[in-house]
Amino acid sequence: MQRIGFYIFLTVEKLLMLLPQKTRRSFFYMLADFARLVSKRYGKVVEQNLRFVFGDSISQEEIEETKRYSFRQLLVNFQHTMESRYYTPEEITQNITFENLEVVKKAQEQNRPIIFVTAHYGAWELAGRALSYKIQPILIIYKKMKNKYFEKYLLESREKWKMTYAERHGATRAMMKTMRKGGAMAVLIDTNVKKSEAVKVEFLGKKISQIKTTAYFARKYDAALIPALIHTEDNEKYTIKFYDEIIPPKTDDEEKDLQVSMQMQTDWLSEEIKKSPKPWFWLHRRFKEDYPKIYKN
Repeated sequence: MQRIGFYIFLTVEKLLMLLPQKTRRSFFYMLADFARLVSKRYGKVVEQNLRFVFGDSISQEEIEETKRYSFRQLLVNFQHTMESRYYTPEEITQNITFENLEVVKKAQEQNRPIIFVTAHYGAWELAGRALSYKIQPILIIYKKMKNKYFEKYLLESREKWKMTYAERHGATRAMMKTMRKGGAMAVLIDTNVKKSEAVKVEFLGKKISQIKTTAYFARKYDAALIPALIHTEDNEKYTIKFYDEIIPPKTDDEEKDLQVSMQMQTDWLSEEIKKSPKPWFWLHRRFKEDYPKIYKN
């Protein structure tokens, strides 16, 4: 059944790719709006997250607008994945610029490994591809999918962008190898994580469990922690912004240093989300490990 469904999907994909790009974008917007109307469950997740973070300071009108944006942005990310299989990297990246690139160049000149600290924010699929192809090849970590055909589809769509990848379970070896070679990896720090694998930090004003992967590898391999996000006003022209390197303390108290490092990284992300909340992936139940009750009503 998975195989049949996947081949039906490929047929639809080929038909969509016959359309002009703007028409295709309009189709995905329409599909996203339909999904928002019928998927009450995920629309509710957006509202639960927003109310949890902003309380009564956010209006219902702002919540509905963020719902609309979140569903559309999810489909835009899928569109970028699909188009990356048909267009060349040069065609796709022609409308992408880079800001504060000197931060990356400095680390490269020092021959240091780089950890790009990032999040599910805006067109994150496009950002990863463009960064890997234009700036420095990156390793990414992915979560195994139930549909093996679609998993292969997704991974193959990234290969021509000089990206390498490792499945989350057992990814440590691949990350160590990349860091030892002075390479780069991109890590999304905004995913839900088990308490047993985490450190405690404050994120968007809430105490949460946070991965410590980036802090650990930065400390172990003297890697540059460089935050990066993609920004756009119109989903036509994009800017990938690199932020100043995060330099955490390095003392004899390793556990404390790791916690401080992750707090510094999370502070950066919190600040960016507060500046412009809509592009963050509010459809994700980010707080379910520490605050499961907010998703039960």
